[in-house]
Amino acid sequence: MDNKEIELRVRNIINKIRPYLQHDGGDVEFVRFQDGIVYVKMLGACVGCASIDLTLKDGIEAILLEDVPGVVGVELVDL
Repeated sequence: MDNKEIELRVRNIINKIRPYLQHDGGDVEFVRFQDGIVYVKMLGACVGCASIDLTLKDGIEAILLEDVPGVVGVELVDL
């Protein structure tokens, strides 16, 4: 699977996750995929939330690691 295919799968999964975050006033935005790492930006109520690490690692990262070969982690970026 090449990087474009991985990025497409990552974007599709993130788009499926977004409504759950939006329901609680938050959101997630795909930034880039580089060297096995998915970089995302958290928005809305997710910014500064005490559960951000849980959402990022046990939620988004766990799903992506399971469903997308080539993904080795998820990192938060501030733009």
